[in-house]
Amino acid sequence: MREAVSNFLDYLIVEKGLSQNTRVAYRNDLEQLASFMQEEATRLGSIPPWAGFNRQAMLSYLLNLKERNYAPTTVARKVASAKSFFKFMESEGIMKTNPIQDVSSPKVGKSLPKPISVSQVRRLLDQPAKQSKTEAKRDIAILQLLYASGMRVSELVSLNLDDIDTAGGYVRCLGKGRKERLIPIHKQATSAVEEYINEDRPRLVHDDTEKALFLNARGDRLTRQGLWQILKEYAKSAELEADITPHTLRHSFATHMLNGGADLRSVQELLGHANISTTQIYTHLTTEHIRSSYEKSHPRAR
Repeated sequence: MREAVSNFLDYLIVEKGLSQNTRVAYRNDLEQLASFMQEEATRLGSIPPWAGFNRQAMLSYLLNLKERNYAPTTVARKVASAKSFFKFMESEGIMKTNPIQDVSSPKVGKSLPKPISVSQVRRLLDQPAKQSKTEAKRDIAILQLLYASGMRVSELVSLNLDDIDTAGGYVRCLGKGRKERLIPIHKQATSAVEEYINEDRPRLVHDDTEKALFLNARGDRLTRQGLWQILKEYAKSAELEADITPHTLRHSFATHMLNGGADLRSVQELLGHANISTTQIYTHLTTEHIRSSYEKSHPRAR
């Protein structure tokens, strides 16, 4: 049970780009849920594996929270934590279905994604070239490709060699629901990937039949956690104060594209969002950019 929670928490940071503080909150919520399950199991004389958790157990838990006078916002967060966890368990094949998918919870406003500036991205992307490590060209290619494409980290680590067309300047990836999309990538990114394939990857690969594009030091496919650690190291050396995750570059890609004049539909296609409403969250950020520019430029605004 602890291993499942630990894997889920790693997923939250690497894939969803959540901060360490949010991670702690999720851990506390799931530990509280696990304690409740244990108490119920002791009372009923049964064993409480996650696989045995069901909708009725969740409703009993919510009733317990209500009896203890938890604030509605806190209850909503705990429901969200549990829903996210069981959705993850289902996607990993540990559970056949999400047992609390239809359990309602109070609606709370979504927090805006937090991109970094163009200059901060530039500082981050410059870091691998300053390193003497063997994997430097790999890391340059990873950072360039993440920012050039806006791919999710899971999409990037799933790439195979034949998913990259450096001559044509595009990458093919499988998004959510195994929906394939082709993403154009600029010359700087394609050159970085080409250099890695020609120079770094042959030194990392141990098995000639390995298809993965990005490899770790053992010659295996790079994992989400491994990529996050790589990014964390370069963010530190770039002296970036914010919590930088692979998802930060996805947010930054979308925001910078819209600030640069890209239309919302194009950004939706590039990000692989099923609904444009998901992409529209970035318009709030670009609106702030427009207001800032207006207040700096208009003679009556100063």
